[in-house]
Amino acid sequence: MDTEALKQYLVNNDEQFATLLQEHQSYEKRLSELTELSYPSEAEQMEEATLKKKKLHLKDQMEVIMRRYKEQAASH
Repeated sequence: MDTEALKQYLVNNDEQFATLLQEHQSYEKRLSELTELSYPSEAEQMEEATLKKKKLHLKDQMEVIMRRYKEQAASH
């Protein structure tokens, strides 16, 4: 199963993964809005930096779930 197929499977079958992905997409949307600003305020720049860190953390959590699933599938 390739990565995209695995993600889709987990979105449909793993509530935690689906929630993490939804949050990740929400952060991505807000980051897009922030990067479109010509002159972001200091608060907006801080928000952007914070969102990037949170988004990366979510991605790491999703990777752990995918790796765990692949290991379980390989052992069966």
